[in-house]
Amino acid sequence: MRVAVNISYNGRNFSGFQYQHDYRTVQGTLEKQLKRMHKDFVRIHASSRTDAGVHALEQYFHFDTPIDLEPDKWKFILNRAMPEDILINDVTIAADDFHSRFDATGKTYRYKVYTSVKNPFYDGLKTHYPYELDISLMKEAMAPFIGTHDFTTFSSAKTEIKNKVRTIKTFEVIETDDGFDFVITGTGFLYNMVRILAAYVLECGRGIRTPDTLNMIAAKDRTIIPKTAPAEGLYLEKVWYEKL
Repeated sequence: MRVAVNISYNGRNFSGFQYQHDYRTVQGTLEKQLKRMHKDFVRIHASSRTDAGVHALEQYFHFDTPIDLEPDKWKFILNRAMPEDILINDVTIAADDFHSRFDATGKTYRYKVYTSVKNPFYDGLKTHYPYELDISLMKEAMAPFIGTHDFTTFSSAKTEIKNKVRTIKTFEVIETDDGFDFVITGTGFLYNMVRILAAYVLECGRGIRTPDTLNMIAAKDRTIIPKTAPAEGLYLEKVWYEKL
């Protein structure tokens, strides 16, 4: 039986989602509990592998099990064993060929920035960017990203994937009480891509970089956008599936 699980987590005290020996990770925490239940190792497969400090409002993973339980029972048992920074939102009995990663049709990320005085209650939850930002300049920088492009300029130098073409469906900036949220939806994202996009848009909004997005994309040169925005402001907000 294949079980699909929708979870949220606060990534502040995790070294990312993916299992790492001797480090606290979301995957390691979940697999530890599943091993207790099954008396054997159970591998989980996630829709995304978030970095250290990155949060998730909605993340999916699946696993195979011989244990026949109703979804509500799975949810209750798993939640009872989870630490305070992981929440099981929903459990579904999925089709045998369902895959959390490969069946995802898109993802939405939110990047949270506040520009007011430093607030200790935002530590690890929002990025502090204490500069005046021009929303019109940020919108000017963001608009050309909509569509299908080669995002080499906006991907980490560590990215090993050769095909860096991705499709962005929406990219918007939302003004909040003390800053801005950037919300982006696409069919897929390269390593660090959202955080690099955020760093670029923030520099444009601050006025230290002129919005020149189409030429930046065409350059296919990672060195012209050297900064990556901090992890703490990034949230995996939603994973999209045609059916689950």
